[in-house]
Amino acid sequence: MSATVTAPPRLNLQPASAGVHWGEHGTWHWQGHACHWRVVGERSAPALVLIHGFGAASGHWRHNAAAFAQAGWCVYAIDLVGFGDSSQPRHRRHRPLDNRLWARQLQGFLEQVVQGPAVLVGNSLGSLVAVTCAVFFPTWVQGVVAAPLPDPTLLMPLRRRRPRWRRAWKRRLVIVLCRILPLELLVPLIARTPLLDLGLRSAYQDQGAVDGELRRLIARPALRPQAAQALRAMSIGMALRPREATAAPLLQRMQQPLLVLWGSQDRLVPAQISRQLQPHKTDLQLQLLQELGHCPHDEHPELFNRVVTTWLARNLGSGQPREQPWA
Repeated sequence: MSATVTAPPRLNLQPASAGVHWGEHGTWHWQGHACHWRVVGERSAPALVLIHGFGAASGHWRHNAAAFAQAGWCVYAIDLVGFGDSSQPRHRRHRPLDNRLWARQLQGFLEQVVQGPAVLVGNSLGSLVAVTCAVFFPTWVQGVVAAPLPDPTLLMPLRRRRPRWRRAWKRRLVIVLCRILPLELLVPLIARTPLLDLGLRSAYQDQGAVDGELRRLIARPALRPQAAQALRAMSIGMALRPREATAAPLLQRMQQPLLVLWGSQDRLVPAQISRQLQPHKTDLQLQLLQELGHCPHDEHPELFNRVVTTWLARNLGSGQPREQPWA
């Protein structure tokens, strides 16, 4: 079976730059959403896609993209729907904003923009999205690096499907609670006050890594008019996602190589949770990064880049021509 895909327009790409504005920028429209993305490196090189964590955006890979490009990869990054400069939609019952939707967004990006399979590198929520995409769309994902892979369901026993009436009551309760929260007041308040610094410093062991550029990266999307409705939508979506969209069942189904990196001093998601991963995917490789927090790629980029590029070279190689998944 073969298929022809028209190359995405290149005219809307903005020139490459550095810092949080690294790479050439573009906007890709997917299912009614405007999705911001960026790229750096030779387009003929094998593709690597960077996926940010909760509250962040593609600019969070400011210290990593160039190093991966120098190692022989064409490096892409995307702002997930609800984050960064991508659309910030409201809750829709039949189109929940959860890791399944973000995985579909990522697969569409691979098909329509990257136009081939790729290695996925995620931070936190981005890791869960990468694993979800690898399971639901396996021909598009060659391997995954998750740094780290948090999911509260990893601490809970796998349960059988609840009766319909219990699911209905849970849905109503979650929606009511999320709607009564004054997010329209709380989100801009956090973005404009020292509360933002408090959250960032809890994510970093090295407090010196929390700089003005990082603060602006996190605060700017939170000050957009639709930020609160998007946060409400993803809170509802993630709370109500089905069991098969949680980390443990996904890991059990995942076939691609997986490297999990975890900061030993992660205060948001303690490194002890990493022990819950191996029983679900026995061939994953786990490495603790000493004295680092929840964002090891930004806190100690030299170490992170070296560990990832070494693993990629050993497990997936570099400089290989792309194979189209429909070939």
